[in-house]
Amino acid sequence: MRSARVGVCSGDSSGNGCGCADALEMIMKMTLPVMVTVVMTIVCLPQATVVARVEDRSFWYAQARSHLDDILAARRASNGYAKNVILFVGDGMGVATVTAGRILKGQKEGHSGEEYKLSFEKFPYVALAKTYNIDAQVGGSSACATALMCGVKANVNTVGLDSTGKFEDCKSSYTAGVTSIIDWAQKHGKSTGIVTNTRLTHGTPSALYARSPSRYWEDDAKVPVHAHATCKDIARQLVENEPGRNINVLLGGGRRHWIPMTEFDREERDQRGRRTDGKNLLDAWVHDKKARDLNAEYVWNKAQFDSVDPRHTDYLLGMFGYSHLDFEVDRNKGPSGDPSLMEMTMKAIQILRKNPHGYFLMVEAGRIDHAHHHNNGRRALEEMCVMDDAIQAALNFTSPTDTLIVLTADHSHVFTFGGDNTPRGHPVTGFDRKLSDLDGKPYTTLLYGNGPGYAHATPTGRQDLTGFNTQDINFVQQAAVPRKYETHGGEDVPVYAYGPGAHLFSGTIEQTYIAHAIAHAACIADDNSHCEKPPSDDACAVAPNPAPVPTSRRPFGQITPTVAGQKYARDPWAWSTGSWAWAWTTHHALVLVMLPLLVLGLQ
Repeated sequence: MRSARVGVCSGDSSGNGCGCADALEMIMKMTLPVMVTVVMTIVCLPQATVVARVEDRSFWYAQARSHLDDILAARRASNGYAKNVILFVGDGMGVATVTAGRILKGQKEGHSGEEYKLSFEKFPYVALAKTYNIDAQVGGSSACATALMCGVKANVNTVGLDSTGKFEDCKSSYTAGVTSIIDWAQKHGKSTGIVTNTRLTHGTPSALYARSPSRYWEDDAKVPVHAHATCKDIARQLVENEPGRNINVLLGGGRRHWIPMTEFDREERDQRGRRTDGKNLLDAWVHDKKARDLNAEYVWNKAQFDSVDPRHTDYLLGMFGYSHLDFEVDRNKGPSGDPSLMEMTMKAIQILRKNPHGYFLMVEAGRIDHAHHHNNGRRALEEMCVMDDAIQAALNFTSPTDTLIVLTADHSHVFTFGGDNTPRGHPVTGFDRKLSDLDGKPYTTLLYGNGPGYAHATPTGRQDLTGFNTQDINFVQQAAVPRKYETHGGEDVPVYAYGPGAHLFSGTIEQTYIAHAIAHAACIADDNSHCEKPPSDDACAVAPNPAPVPTSRRPFGQITPTVAGQKYARDPWAWSTGSWAWAWTTHHALVLVMLPLLVLGLQ
């Protein structure tokens, strides 16, 4: 065997064996195809062609299992104490708005839309909240906001008062005032903030700091003369009273209620202030913070806002509109314009999170409501997308181990979404696929029960919309009943929750419950004995372990992309038979390469 092995490797002078050159040539002929095989194995296996799944029963089973895994993992985050709380309010956001908004955003990102998930639609806990007021079956914004943020039902058009507070009755407000989540948070040493794209003195944000018998008393000009001495307007309460003067971040609009009639607005220079008492509350806010030696900034455009350093700013007042901020599709995004709701949310979190005791932040997407009131469905849905961007930013900037995020609405709208077997992927703001079976005219899948859209009717019947561009941002949906402005809806609104204490939100609840559940989760309630127990005793004690974060392969709030309609897809991480097959093939290929070299080495 020894001589044979040597003969093969070296040959002999008589020519009976193989010479060295012949042996090497033989080895190269053997090695080349093996090396090619190895290269193909290494390069091609990780990028194997994947046959796309169709949406058959196995697809839905797999999707359900994946969703179940995410929910079970996310629910671990509901254990523990919420150091921070962010309450998002989609003003006027009913279920139909969520559904249509989801489809629109999905379609804008290149999907059919129906399968898309908004950032909050993967929150593990969902509830329905009743939105009636003390004296109203269909709720109003300020009374609903009082229930949501103060935990007490109120009368229509009052704000921050209980049931004894009567509309425009100054005296009734003396003893009817109630505290809010911001009061409770500040009492426990937390930083606080309000972000809105409406006026800071508007119906929803004002419930956090004001006690007023009328939501319309935003400045002193609206307060009856006989009540001037005893009832402060809402803007003054924000600047001068507790808890308003201690709120760290205030970002929104409404400068007209802060400056006197004798002064012009700094941005809209043809507009004067509305105050009759001569007070400039913008200057008053700045002076108050300087007098208390606080690190404070006042800004009124995007350039100034962008220059604010959160590390060195503890109080920030941003007043970006004479009245409300512009709708997102109309927003001036340049230096002289306004920051987006997402940008304001991010800046607020950066400032507030410096407090070791935590913070409470309310973010309102208030212009959903305004677009609905005008039967302008497309703008309402665009504003819904804006809010979703802000929620995703909050998720990126926070941890589910210490931050409770809650999203809900103050009320709904008479906004509907329906059609006759409308095909999947159909433009959500478009016409239904069939004409009306009664008048033979087209109709949109988005409609309103009442509002200015009825003005499009004619003496001979409903206006024929043939030829109209329903995708236009200014398109007004048709309505069944004529009204100058569309009304609110009376149905329950959704509540989504994620993070410590999220398990408290389930079932059908009173809107008032939300404030108390937040207080319980954040340990800022009157009774916080549950916060002193060890983790094993109470779900609201400090979480023993951090909750797992969703995999980066499939970001939180997104499902596995639908691939129906695509025959093949290239996935750089999809191996045709798995990583074990790759390892096995590579191992044996290397063995085949090394074997001839091993033989040479033994000569």
